Amino acid sequence: MINSYDFGEVVIDGKRYTSDVIIYPDRVKNDWWRKEGHQLCIDDLEDVLETKPDVIVVGTGNPGMMRVLTETEKLIKSKGIRLIVQPTKEACQTYNQFSSSQKVVALFHLTC
Repeated sequence: MINSYDFGEVVIDGKRYTSDVIIYPDRVKNDWWRKEGHQLCIDDLEDVLETKPDVIVVGTGNPGMMRVLTETEKLIKSKGIRLIVQPTKEACQTYNQFSSSQKVVALFHLTC
């Protein structure tokens, strides 16, 4: 459960994170870095896709500067995974809505 999000920080199950995170069904990976900075590439998803989620929620930052590349989006959808891309504040709310009923992985950029 995401308790709160503010620019540069997110609180997940009571623990504060100040770097980008991936929330898996059973753990949180902090200090997440993408291969291309503000772009989500196929290479960034290897571990994510191995978990076979029903939904991937991408938080693109406070103002939404991070982009999901077209080929990345196509790969996710070709595997029958629902992709939701939103600014991180909205993505946190979406994650909370889906996480209790579906297998969700969330990738959150916390700043720009």
